[in-house]
Amino acid sequence: AVALLVLAAAVASGVAALALLPRAPGNRLCTAPNNRTGFLCDDRVTCVPASWVCDRVSNCRNGEDEQEQLCGDLPQSLPGYLVFYCSNPRSWVYADQRCDGMNDCGDCSDETWSSAACPPCGQEWWSCIPVHFQFCSCIPRRLCRDGVQHCLGWSDEFVC
Repeated sequence: AVALLVLAAAVASGVAALALLPRAPGNRLCTAPNNRTGFLCDDRVTCVPASWVCDRVSNCRNGEDEQEQLCGDLPQSLPGYLVFYCSNPRSWVYADQRCDGMNDCGDCSDETWSSAACPPCGQEWWSCIPVHFQFCSCIPRRLCRDGVQHCLGWSDEFVC
């Protein structure tokens, strides 16, 4: 009976020790503000935008968004749902930077490439061929009629 109690105590302490280990970065997909891809913290409530993971600032209470096993070898150490690979296979951006209207890849593959699968410009954007590399196929409407050419055909100044 004593041996059985010792065995039960050993199993219980082993299970408790496993609970203290850092959780694997696997099943942590969530939807962050603005309907963007996010990383779910250990509290199972806080959803950190993908681009805040491995930014050297702890956004989760226990710092799990900055753990070595997650951030040790970027982007390979990140779960696939947090990464978008640009058309240049050596370039990548965080998944929440895909379809955000900004040219984060440098070649617009995060905005216009078929694998990006971005919807058309939203209400706060104007569809045109931008003249600045910062934008790809839309410009923010706040830039319309500001006296500066942002679209190839000046539609941002005369039509928008």
